Amino acid sequence: MSRRLGEILRKILKGPPLKFNPFVMSRVFYLWLFLGVAAGASAGIYWIVLEQIIYFASAVEDWKVIPLMGGAGLLAGLIIHWIGDPGEIQLIVNNIRFRGGRLDTKHNVSMILSSLLCVGTGGSLGPEAPLVQVTGSVGTWISERLRLKGEEFRSMTIAGMAAGFTALFGAPLGGSLFALEILHHRHVVEYYEAIIPAIVSSLAAYTVFALLIHLGFGPVWNVPAYTTQSVLDFGLAVVFGTVAAAVGWVFISVTNHLRVFVREISAPIFVKTCAGGFLLGAISFYMPLSRFFGHREIELLFQGNFTIGFLIALLMAKLGAIAITVTTGWRGGFIIPLFFMGAVLGLLLKQIFPSISLPLAAVCCMASLNSCVTRTPLSTTLLLSTMTGFSHFVPILFASMTGYFLAPKTPFIITQQRPAGET
Repeated sequence: MSRRLGEILRKILKGPPLKFNPFVMSRVFYLWLFLGVAAGASAGIYWIVLEQIIYFASAVEDWKVIPLMGGAGLLAGLIIHWIGDPGEIQLIVNNIRFRGGRLDTKHNVSMILSSLLCVGTGGSLGPEAPLVQVTGSVGTWISERLRLKGEEFRSMTIAGMAAGFTALFGAPLGGSLFALEILHHRHVVEYYEAIIPAIVSSLAAYTVFALLIHLGFGPVWNVPAYTTQSVLDFGLAVVFGTVAAAVGWVFISVTNHLRVFVREISAPIFVKTCAGGFLLGAISFYMPLSRFFGHREIELLFQGNFTIGFLIALLMAKLGAIAITVTTGWRGGFIIPLFFMGAVLGLLLKQIFPSISLPLAAVCCMASLNSCVTRTPLSTTLLLSTMTGFSHFVPILFASMTGYFLAPKTPFIITQQRPAGET
């Protein structure tokens, strides 16, 4: 035995000298870092401008909100008509999967201007989709300048997308995984080599974004404290998830039917966005809490004391507002608005069944509803645990998986669907 060991050692010593590299990072690490800094700066500037628009638009109340949003819709539609259609989240997913990760920067001006108007004046879509389009296209632009190919090219675009998600959500790991998972859960492993670039870029973007807007560390929303009572809470998480998935089905059905109706109308895009604006203004007039995309409004929900009737009306108003915003050509993302709907549903369940835990019901409904619509159960769990400070990870995962498995077979984001012939 000792003789055999000695022979092995002699072979090692006679071989080529061992090289010691103290760091895993290489030149490409700094490329991911630069992308994150650029994405964080872009997101920070976008957010600062958006907050100013929201500040001025919030001062417009009562009946005046109707002509304001109608006019904003008209102007956003004219921007899209003249400059070009930047597309929606479906186009981003399609480009990542079938165009090698190429997001054209030529659509950024139209996306930025139209989404600032749509989100800032009170539309029920958030800034996540515009930010992802812009930061993802920054990754594409850098890749083109450096002549990257194949998966390196696509990884840079995905890393840019992740940086955009992270800047808004404040959750580097959840934002990175969301950028992969929204493409389709079956492709997460295929794109796994993009996870490290995505995390590096996300951390850099979050740091720059936080510095620009003076963002503090901690939960985005102060959800009431929750303590695990028993293993039965996992069962309650599934029950809450089931109820939220049913609401998800209603939302998807209403939106799809409304989308078909709007497509049958032969009119320019600015006519549709203008009409959508007047409808959104009317909803906001009768239900002011349904206005805007829900980032600050979720906090107001947990601070208020609302009746069952009001919460039902608010849930219906928000569902309709999101559907109208999506289908009439207004630009933005629907992730935070879906979180808002889930929070309303959780509060409603608490009012109907006073003995249940409010934070458990609210966070589980938020998780399940978003997972049902976007099919992102893993990243949704990570995002909500970070954004709400809900440190008990497992109940959120139970609810997210419930929403995912109870989702309609045909996805809401149609480009998540498997191509014909794919198994």
